[in-house]
Amino acid sequence: MSDLDLALSKIRPHTTSSLEHQKTPANLLCAIEATLDDRKTERSSTAYFAALLTTLDGTLQKDASSGLAFGDGDIIPAELYLLSLVAPFVPPPVIRGNLNTILSLTSPLFPSLVTHAPPLRSQIGLYGPVIRALDRSQLEVQGVRQSFASILQLCLDHRPKVRKRAGEAIKDILSSPPTPLMRHPYGDRVAEWVKSTLADVSANAVSRSKRSASNMEAAEIALHLLSVLRPVILRLPPSSLSAIVTLLLSLPRLGNSFLSQSAYSILSDLLSAPTKDDDFNVASEIPQILKAVLSSPPPKSDAAIAPAWLGLLGNALLAYKDANPQASAGELGKVWKAVWAFLESSDATIRKASCQSLSLLAQCFTPEFIAPAVREVGESEPASALGKIVLQTEKAFESLAFARSMSELLFTVSALVSNLRYREEPAGPTAAEVLLLPLVQRIGNIRTEKNFEHKEAADMVLSQAMATMGPAVLLNALPLNLEPPDRQAGREPRAFLLPLLAQSQPSPLGHFVSYFVPLSERMFNYQQKAESENRQSEGKVWTVLIAQVWAGLPGYCWSKADTREALSATFSQMLSQILYTQVELRSFVLKALKVLVESNVAIASQDQVLLEKLPAAVRADTISQEQAVKNVGFLRDQAESWLAVLFNVFGSVDREARGMVGEVIAAWLGIAGDSAIAQAYRKVFELFAQNLKKSQHDRSSTDTSSVVAMTQDILILVLPYLSTQDASGLLDVILSKEVLTNPDNGVQKRGYKILARLVEDGKVGLDVGPMINRLDELSDGLSPAAKKDRFQLYSNLLPSIPPSALHIIPSLIPEAVLGTKEPSEKARGAAFELIVAMGKKMAKGGVVKRDLVDGMDDDGTGEAKATIEEYITMIAAGLAGATPHMISATVTAISRLVFEFKDIIPKNMLNEIFSTLLVFLSSTNREIVRSTLGFIKLAVHTLPEDLIRPQLPRLVPALLGWAHDHKNHFKTKVRHIFERMMRRFGFQDVHSCTNGEEAAKVLVNIKKRKDRAKRKRALAGGDVGDEGPSQRPTTGNAFEDVLYASESELDDSDEDDEEVAAAAGRRKGGDFATRLRLDDDEPMDLLSGAASRVTNAKGSRRSKNRQDIDRFKKDEETGKMIIEESDTDVGGVPESDVAGTAYREALTSADGFTRGPGGRIKFNKDTKKRRRDNAVEDEDVEMGETEPIRPGKKRSGVKPGHEFRAKVRILKKAQLSSKNPHDPSRTQKAGGDLKKKGGLDPYAYVSLKQAAKKSNRRSHLGVAGKR
Repeated sequence: MSDLDLALSKIRPHTTSSLEHQKTPANLLCAIEATLDDRKTERSSTAYFAALLTTLDGTLQKDASSGLAFGDGDIIPAELYLLSLVAPFVPPPVIRGNLNTILSLTSPLFPSLVTHAPPLRSQIGLYGPVIRALDRSQLEVQGVRQSFASILQLCLDHRPKVRKRAGEAIKDILSSPPTPLMRHPYGDRVAEWVKSTLADVSANAVSRSKRSASNMEAAEIALHLLSVLRPVILRLPPSSLSAIVTLLLSLPRLGNSFLSQSAYSILSDLLSAPTKDDDFNVASEIPQILKAVLSSPPPKSDAAIAPAWLGLLGNALLAYKDANPQASAGELGKVWKAVWAFLESSDATIRKASCQSLSLLAQCFTPEFIAPAVREVGESEPASALGKIVLQTEKAFESLAFARSMSELLFTVSALVSNLRYREEPAGPTAAEVLLLPLVQRIGNIRTEKNFEHKEAADMVLSQAMATMGPAVLLNALPLNLEPPDRQAGREPRAFLLPLLAQSQPSPLGHFVSYFVPLSERMFNYQQKAESENRQSEGKVWTVLIAQVWAGLPGYCWSKADTREALSATFSQMLSQILYTQVELRSFVLKALKVLVESNVAIASQDQVLLEKLPAAVRADTISQEQAVKNVGFLRDQAESWLAVLFNVFGSVDREARGMVGEVIAAWLGIAGDSAIAQAYRKVFELFAQNLKKSQHDRSSTDTSSVVAMTQDILILVLPYLSTQDASGLLDVILSKEVLTNPDNGVQKRGYKILARLVEDGKVGLDVGPMINRLDELSDGLSPAAKKDRFQLYSNLLPSIPPSALHIIPSLIPEAVLGTKEPSEKARGAAFELIVAMGKKMAKGGVVKRDLVDGMDDDGTGEAKATIEEYITMIAAGLAGATPHMISATVTAISRLVFEFKDIIPKNMLNEIFSTLLVFLSSTNREIVRSTLGFIKLAVHTLPEDLIRPQLPRLVPALLGWAHDHKNHFKTKVRHIFERMMRRFGFQDVHSCTNGEEAAKVLVNIKKRKDRAKRKRALAGGDVGDEGPSQRPTTGNAFEDVLYASESELDDSDEDDEEVAAAAGRRKGGDFATRLRLDDDEPMDLLSGAASRVTNAKGSRRSKNRQDIDRFKKDEETGKMIIEESDTDVGGVPESDVAGTAYREALTSADGFTRGPGGRIKFNKDTKKRRRDNAVEDEDVEMGETEPIRPGKKRSGVKPGHEFRAKVRILKKAQLSSKNPHDPSRTQKAGGDLKKKGGLDPYAYVSLKQAAKKSNRRSHLGVAGKR
């Protein structure tokens, strides 16, 4: 469903609307569509547009003498509305070719439409896409320029909707410049209009024409103007921005807070917008901006202006720093002081905006700005601007004025720390360490206080300090104090620092080796001691701390200068032991080994793609390329040892945990030398061959097979780095019976995967013919689990087939076709890909030598040109298959090829395919019919209309033959195909192809169901249209979307929906439809007055016992029930004859039983009928007990407990003896329901016995007697 159809589908349902402005466009649209259908014109956007223009022309000529009408329900507003709806979908060449017509009809309407907002909005909506479609020369046409000027003036209209529509049109026009221009030519006109309007506003002398018809003040006009300017300011010519900036800076003088806020926000957006245009530069205006903004600070309590003012200062200085770093450093201290003052505000929004602005200012620190502060450390009064900022921040922690700003203050300290990575010497301390370490130490001490409320903000500061200064510096100032001696000394533990280690930081790897490795060993001893002394909780705490320590190891491995010294043999051996023995720490070591390799390789190669993957902190403070190259060389020397360790770990871990180990192996293989790779490969290959041989001798051993599969996984990882010689040897071994027919499915799958990778890499010279013959010989032992990889192997082999050897392809077709019926979705997908790949190979051309094709008859010798037609002919040979499974698979394969190559297959062949497959609809095999229905569905959706329409006389009767078959959802599939056919060819064309009244009823029923569903959606307020089917989410596969997911096969059936909803209601008891309301006081009369008892309300879900409890009174104090004595206890209601009915209860009730001939007890079946009968009898007893017997009156002929049944019988007799002849409940001679005058014949209800007797007649008689 196209976007245009979706838009129009929202209009059509309003033909019956009570609102004239909705009804008129809907009626006009229906009339236009009826005209298009009568003329056999396709409902395209161009056809709609042309018809609407013609209609508008006729209306204007007709109403010219009497005057144009623009009110609700008039035709011109409806025409303009539909034109604005259709215009965005009209091709630009059509608009450019009919520009004069559009202008002559619509441009003169602007003055008349000014006082009518709805049609004016439609006019604006029409001109937006019209102007966007024009080329450069047409933009200079007088009518276009005048229309654009009118829309520009409407941006200041006093009506919000008109103003919004005009602003959107201007934005869309400027965003779509004509090719090949980068900026729209009308940008200059917009800029001049903005400047002149702002100048008038600043002078408070707005002309009367710009006020439209209202007395708007200058500030209000400026607000409207700024709402237009915000989205288009980046589209204006760069040369005009300086003047606009100057005028924007003058707006706050008007004293309107909203205007000031908007002006500041626009300037902030302008300065922070990224742009690659060299001409787009307002840096020269930044000093003026800073001066003007700093000269008019808002009050600290003004929550409207202050955030925008603060944001403008931060963005302005950051843009200034990018343009002129030295000049920005001179303004930084002044701006920081102005922004800092707002941290004392009582408003949380202002404080938050202030700290965000300070973080932007912190990004403006340059080495020239930082160096003076570093040199003057230790002096009592700093002279540098940065030194004063640091001192001001330290004093704020002691000031009571900043008590409520503690969170924002900590955020500001974090920004300072992160932007002070500057080092005067490469190996020297960072500026953050020199200037802010005492402050960070103070924050760390505050963090340990119990009543401190801002621990998350403090952790953010400490985390940033960890990333900037490094753990070596931070832990020296703030020790962890985790060991027992520290606790005994009364030092406060700082375990919250350990989780902060898991990030990149500048400390050397040697610090981890010298500090954390001994610490973790001591922690391990503490853990063992605690567990031995049965202190399980303490042991668990030490376990968690050890894990947090080793989680920080990857952070120490990001391209460190001391890698060669720190990664010693001792430390490497420790890491190996952890990989083997410590499962909970294994992931941290694996990540560290991967980071160690990848970070050094990225810096050594200076590959921008690899460098972008590194953390920003690593890129900002990293080692030199020369040091990285040395590190990579050092790691390459150790690669062979580490690969051996990693291979052993790979084999020892579970299959689910091998993914991460495989990633580390791939990283180390990338830097290993050829000799190390060859050595590692030989070891793995020998292990593979050895265990493969063992598995052949001992087929019952699963351990050996798992080892073979594991070695194959390692070989897959090694494949990209193998030499050509090793790859050829591996190919020969894998292409063997022992691997490809192995009883273990995993071995087969991996064998085919290895072959596919070898073929894809292209390292092995291939002779495709013998290889495919070898694979064909091994197909008998193929496991279903390996078929996906086998199909993938075939797909990889196809490019290697020379054009002169395409006779190989027919030998692959049967297996690929049957693969489309595999239970595995992945295997089916691979089979479809193979079929399409073979089609593309044949479409490229070549020669098929028929005498070399297996199974070809003698008369088929010679050569055939490789084309898609020849390939489809080969596929179609499967239609003569011996089994229905093969025929069904062939139909599915042909469907896929038709979908893929429909544009290049000749029409005569498409017609032949359709005619041939249509025959299979008469097959008695459901599998074949199911595939054929899928092809028909695809053909109706995809193939050209002129190809399908001649086939309708044969197609429609064939489909109707399955319209009543419920198995395999055939009825639903056929109905859905008919729905598509009706939407595409029209109901009349499809209906005319039916044979017989019964067949035609199916199509009429489908049409009624669709119409009923549309009416329901219309009443529900949903989108309704002739082509508005509900859609399922797409699967990502276009072929499967057409077959299964393009439209729901069930949602369009309201009948099915009701059945499903009713079933759900019965199952869950949650969805209740209309029911009969029961009355506890009197019996239900189903023949009269039942309408008054119909209800939609949900029934009470309380149990019967609970309802009985509510009948009793309760004591208000104790809550106990009060059971009063009743007269019936004394007054003679006879008790039910329990003894007389016990035998019958034992025979008939669900709880009863009988005895067999041998005395065996056989319990009654608990059927629905028994439970229903028991419930009725129980209800009879209860109803009888509720009716007291009058003293002295006897019950004649009524058994005790059966009063309810007697009452129903009496009621029926009274109804039958009714004297009213028109009583609807009265029957005439028991002939069924009474027929009213002028009414329809009621159904004649018959008994099941009578229906059964008549079942052998030709005309089917239902249970209800309905024929």
